[in-house]
Amino acid sequence: MPKTKTQLWDAAHHLESKEDIAAYLEAVLEDGDPALITAALGDVARSKGMTQISRDTGLGRESLYKALSIEGNPEFATILKVFQALGLRLQVTAVESESCV
Repeated sequence: MPKTKTQLWDAAHHLESKEDIAAYLEAVLEDGDPALITAALGDVARSKGMTQISRDTGLGRESLYKALSIEGNPEFATILKVFQALGLRLQVTAVESESCV
């Protein structure tokens, strides 16, 4: 029997349009896991080119790779700069819940 060849799946290779990117980030934000959100933003930044995101944000490329990894813990200002460099914005929506005022 021939050996099965596998390859790691990388979300960055599948984020081709702003709509793809928005849907991906919305799904991750709904999950609410901060590490997953950071890593997903890193996927999006890699899909657009980390060097270009680095130029657009004024942040170092290596620093961005580290901050936007699953182990990263970026400052909120970094997150906002990356969103801006990607041509995206965060939007707040009220959630219906009995525990919220």
